[in-house]
Amino acid sequence: MARPLKLPRSSRFGVSDCAEPACASGRSAASLDVRLAEIARFNLPSLKAAWAALFGQAPPKGLSRRLLELAAAYGAQAKIHGGLTPATRRKLLQAGQPLPGPAAGATRHSRRGALSPGSRLVREWQGRCHTVEAVEGGFLYAGRQYRSLSEVARTITGARWSGPRFFGI
Repeated sequence: MARPLKLPRSSRFGVSDCAEPACASGRSAASLDVRLAEIARFNLPSLKAAWAALFGQAPPKGLSRRLLELAAAYGAQAKIHGGLTPATRRKLLQAGQPLPGPAAGATRHSRRGALSPGSRLVREWQGRCHTVEAVEGGFLYAGRQYRSLSEVARTITGARWSGPRFFGI
């Protein structure tokens, strides 16, 4: 199960309203440049610690060094220039929520809208028109029944194609 999305919290949620590069925390844009240069030289454990400090939890396994660097750089910039506004935070959290729809156990094919029996798919391949009919439990092509569109596409092309991609659905 995926962990819930947690956005980083900074000391200031809104964009800094300072007129100068120096922000309310007293740090300047020059110190940000220094901090970003330091981050580029961090070793992996330091980057993971920076992630944990920013997000309040250890980074997911297998996260690339580059993404850890970007997260640490974001944290440094947020401290200097302010973080996300509350409205932006709400929108991002909302965007991370699952969309209402079919049951969680539904297959990928049924979520896209399974073809109804009797539906016909037509594809031209190498100058020849190929027609496939959806039937209960599979697809009918050239008098033979196949379990998947990928099997039909393989028969037509002689290569391993994604059936839905081959037929454009």
